[in-house]
Amino acid sequence: MLRLLSFLSVFFLSLSCFAIEYQSFEVKGKRLYINTDEQTIQITPLSASSFEVVYLSDRNAPELSFPSFALKPELDNSTVSVKLSEDEHSLVFKTNTLSVVINKQALTMSFFNQENRLIKHQIASQPKPNVQFSFDLDQGEKLLGGGERVLGMDRRGHKLPLYNRAHYGYTTHSEQMNYSLPAVMSDKKYTLLFDNSAKGELDLASTEQDTLNFFAEGGRASFIVTTANTYPELIKQFVTITGKQPMPARWVLGNHASRFGYKTQQQVLDTINLYRQLDIPVDSVILDLYWFGKDVQGHMGNLSWDKTAFPEPEQMIKQLEQVGVKTTLITEPFILKNAKRHDEAKKAGALALNAKGDEVKYYDFYFGHTALVDVFSEQGQTWFAKVYKELADQGIVGVWGDLGEPEVHPEDMQHQLTQFGITASANEIHNAYGHQWAELVYNSLKQHQPNTRPFILMRSGFAGSQRFGLIPWTGDVSRSWGGLKPQVELSLQMSLFGLAYTHSDLGGFAGDDYDKEMYIRWLQYGVFQPIYRPHAQDKVPSEPVFHDKETQDILRPFIKLRYALLPYNYTLAYENSLTGMPLMRPMFFSDETDSELINIKDQFMWGESFLVKPVTEAGVSQVPVYLPKGNWFDFFSGHKYTGGQQVDVPVNINTIPVLVKAGSIIPTVEPVQSTENYSSETLKLDYYFDPSVPSSSAKMYEDDGMSADAITEKKYELLTFSAEFENKELIFKLDRNIAGAYQ
Repeated sequence: MLRLLSFLSVFFLSLSCFAIEYQSFEVKGKRLYINTDEQTIQITPLSASSFEVVYLSDRNAPELSFPSFALKPELDNSTVSVKLSEDEHSLVFKTNTLSVVINKQALTMSFFNQENRLIKHQIASQPKPNVQFSFDLDQGEKLLGGGERVLGMDRRGHKLPLYNRAHYGYTTHSEQMNYSLPAVMSDKKYTLLFDNSAKGELDLASTEQDTLNFFAEGGRASFIVTTANTYPELIKQFVTITGKQPMPARWVLGNHASRFGYKTQQQVLDTINLYRQLDIPVDSVILDLYWFGKDVQGHMGNLSWDKTAFPEPEQMIKQLEQVGVKTTLITEPFILKNAKRHDEAKKAGALALNAKGDEVKYYDFYFGHTALVDVFSEQGQTWFAKVYKELADQGIVGVWGDLGEPEVHPEDMQHQLTQFGITASANEIHNAYGHQWAELVYNSLKQHQPNTRPFILMRSGFAGSQRFGLIPWTGDVSRSWGGLKPQVELSLQMSLFGLAYTHSDLGGFAGDDYDKEMYIRWLQYGVFQPIYRPHAQDKVPSEPVFHDKETQDILRPFIKLRYALLPYNYTLAYENSLTGMPLMRPMFFSDETDSELINIKDQFMWGESFLVKPVTEAGVSQVPVYLPKGNWFDFFSGHKYTGGQQVDVPVNINTIPVLVKAGSIIPTVEPVQSTENYSSETLKLDYYFDPSVPSSSAKMYEDDGMSADAITEKKYELLTFSAEFENKELIFKLDRNIAGAYQ
């Protein structure tokens, strides 16, 4: 199938070479329309740093074009100033930052950041119903993106399938995974996003040298170019148009008890009791599919408690709440024909139809004979929202959406985009299914629990899914050293496009093999990934409380470190919610002039202060680490290193390479068993003094940890710590800015 897709891509791209001619232009408001003899092209400034280009299906009825999923709907460009100039050969349409130059004769579209050319697009006819675009790249230009893949940081030279599909048990190479993104980031400081949800392909100079080709089987014929002068600013501009991740609740940054899966109410309670007895903090429990059925197969779509195994679920949820533990449930969009809710869902018109649109589409897959909820249709959304209201009323505060690629999605299925009056094929809408599902869950939880912040785990989505609070994970990774190795790369790649909470199943998921050292190393690294969630298949427990005493004694201090760092980590979450700045940051952020740093895929910055490199080999006593310029302190030993070089950091089973940048100020608290008992009344500040850094500062964000509108209603405080070293005298200052009512 992939070879056929590649052939079709080249074939259709060759068709696009038929010449088309420029005819005229017109301006309506802030939009520029380019009319050719075959096509009208709409160019819109989304911000001073972003242009959207749409090939309209009907120049007289642009609203009939396929809808955008990537862009936030409330996007406002009213403050953007645009200018248009024309001469015999070209049109120049520009904001204060970004300009697009249309060559009338060659029919090209070149984008510039000030005087720096970013990328050039060849305007060409669109062979309906397919969508295809072609762009010229600079020689040696590096490209990141494409979503979850294990290919190395620079994805140039690869041909990337754009079709969300699970890769069970992957290790050190994967070309196609759960979450594909039709977007790239260049080391020339621009992003190119294809706002297209269809099955397709992104060819990053694999077939044609210095040429980027995009192909899709239908969908929206649109791309968006965004630019900035720095990588953090580029991410900020990207999330400004696609949406920012809402601030998570504080408990989300704690430890999650999770496995595949808890089979009874008593097992859940006993597991949490064991955490408390062993003095290992935990903040939530995540229930896999056994909550609605005793077996893996035959029960999907019941979406109501199996009262034999969970006789008093609401009482269980309350008992867990009393010890500071939240409850999250898995749900899937598949409704088996024998499921308890099947007839209800069918009667409500919630299930996706066949290609003719005259009956529900059923098919067989691993879990049984099934239909699929049409999350795009009004009927599907209404019915599914009713399910989530029931769960919210029972006290559920988190939803885990699994199999949302969808894992099985027959081509002869159609979806009703009720809001837009459009019927779409499965292939046209496939990559936006998880995105639309996340929006449905987010809106449902916000409606029924308006004063809390939703927790939504999903393994598939689209560009912009972060605005619904979607928290992705990296799929069913192998429980092996090979599975651990690519996790930094996967999280960093996703974080560059606003999906900053991408994380792994700590310890690995797939397979029954158990390597004690590997398990320890993965959970040690997890302290510095956005979500701390050990999760695995059932034969080997994922939770540290079920491992031997030595393992528990090694991991307990690490999990407590996670809790001690809550003030620091919570501030990273606050910064991300405002600017899109990732929690895990790639090394090339440390020196943007050195493109070679882009290739570093196995270490990262955790915020501004920590540098972390997981241990991914057995039995090592030292690990090579690249240190940016400046001085660095080993977090565990205090040893100081000079940066601007690679150093060998000694490790033992109780340590991994964690370095702290000289001059850093790290706020910590005393660890608690649950964030329910969190308090910053007693705050510890670790200041990594070094004479080479005469002044430094840090911020700490604080609110009640749960209120949905704490930031917008200014119910928070922001502490600023500063230190200055001058004439052998150290001056340390604290500035407390109380916003609104929070004290």
